[in-house]
Amino acid sequence: MNQSRIAKTLARTAVVSWRDQPTQYDIEALRANLERVGLVIRVRWVIVAALAVFSVVAALVYGSSVAFDQLISNMTIPAIALLFVLMYNGFYEVTLRKVGNVAFLNQAQLIFDIVVTSVLVYYSGGVYSWFSSMYLLFILEGAFILPKRHHVWLLVFASATLYGFILAAEYWGWIPHVDMPFVDNGLYANATYVLVRYLWKVTLYAGAGTIGMLMMKRIHVRERELRESSFVDETTGLYNRQYFHRVLNAEVDRARRDRGTVGLILIDIYQFGEFNRIFGVEVGDEILSAIANEVRSVLNEGHTEDGYEVNVACRVGGEELAVIVPETLRYVTDADPAQVHVRALAEIIRERIEAFRMRGLGVTLSLGVAVAPNNGESGDTLLDAADRALYAASEAGGNQVVVAWETELEDPEGRV
Repeated sequence: MNQSRIAKTLARTAVVSWRDQPTQYDIEALRANLERVGLVIRVRWVIVAALAVFSVVAALVYGSSVAFDQLISNMTIPAIALLFVLMYNGFYEVTLRKVGNVAFLNQAQLIFDIVVTSVLVYYSGGVYSWFSSMYLLFILEGAFILPKRHHVWLLVFASATLYGFILAAEYWGWIPHVDMPFVDNGLYANATYVLVRYLWKVTLYAGAGTIGMLMMKRIHVRERELRESSFVDETTGLYNRQYFHRVLNAEVDRARRDRGTVGLILIDIYQFGEFNRIFGVEVGDEILSAIANEVRSVLNEGHTEDGYEVNVACRVGGEELAVIVPETLRYVTDADPAQVHVRALAEIIRERIEAFRMRGLGVTLSLGVAVAPNNGESGDTLLDAADRALYAASEAGGNQVVVAWETELEDPEGRV
């Protein structure tokens, strides 16, 4: 592997979404990473605020019991560290949209916080520093925010290693000990005390990480159970994929039993991955929600004016929607009412979204249409037929409706 290929490989592992045409899985991963990075930033603001209050109160308390020059000496480095944290947290806050795609940024931020904490530990007494408890905060934060267990154990390892290095360096005289008031400043040279203190802290760090991960595992299981038990997609308000398959199979079975028909329209937002990458996933979610509302509006209009029994609109993928069109009896005198009117409904949806604008932005749709039993006698075969038609619409440049019965006439084997 040459140097350029190595560089590209490293670059691809460094970011969440690196494809020229990102998939919805990339977009969801980017959204999750942005949320985690943003949460790290918000938690850090809380910690900084707490430290600022503590510093002011502690300075007032110490000021009444220690000499002014010793107070200034002990508070200078922690104050500088606090200002430094304010500066880099503000930088992350401002540049979140630009740096949020960095896959390891949340881990890097927490490691950086642990490094700053180690500086505070050293300048506040080392082995008996109160700031050593801050390692617990960042380990617990990592357990609640980071997606993988080994990332949390990395924080535990970093905390134990840096804290142990400070204690060892002071004990062996590699760095000078910083004297603090109200303590026995000779304890840093007592090997038994240092070792027992270190083992106790490491036990706390490992315990905090383990407990945090166990709690989050249960929370994630519960969240998954709630998602699986719900039939409504949170972003669009439409039915979700699980409900879609249930209704599609039921409608196809009903149509087969009654010798009727059922139509299926698959809708894909053309090049929506690129849209999300340019304008951001938040804007993408707003557009997706607005499109779902427009589709719902078209279906409601069709039901009240044209007699369509359209009652199931679903989100079946990241940027993919579906509409199940049960048979209507209004057009029983037409030669082939289901094909004619399901196609017409798809065209209305396409035209409505083509004219739609939000924040001055617009998108177009690719639509694939299929009707059972002509294009499939089961839910799966009907879905396959509509998916092939949708693929053909996307490959042709989007903003159009392709029907399965025409593509299958062009290719008897069903390929597009």
